[in-house]
Amino acid sequence: MRALGAQLVAISPQRPDQSLSMAEKNALEFEVLSDAGNRVARQFGLVFPLAARLRQLYTDVGGIDLRVYNGDASWELPMPGTFVIGRARTVQLAYVDADYTRRLEPAAILECLQQCV
Repeated sequence: MRALGAQLVAISPQRPDQSLSMAEKNALEFEVLSDAGNRVARQFGLVFPLAARLRQLYTDVGGIDLRVYNGDASWELPMPGTFVIGRARTVQLAYVDADYTRRLEPAAILECLQQCV
């Protein structure tokens, strides 16, 4: 990606200190930005509220309290998306799947970078 002049950036609703901790723990080599209140995700139409039964699973089984991680009481999450933004600040590729286990293949991103940007 770097050889093609691209830069990878992740955006998370987690508070900055939570994002920094995750980036350090996983030795990420790209920047993780904080999207407080899911403002950016909301502009892309990616935000959904977590159902009450899932909130309970998150806290009781997973030990994850989104209110602590994200710094608000919304219990909202963004659907994961991959976007390639061109030099003219236009979206060249957009991929979103409600199933968080399905992600865009890296080869598709590289192909877009070679052709679009």
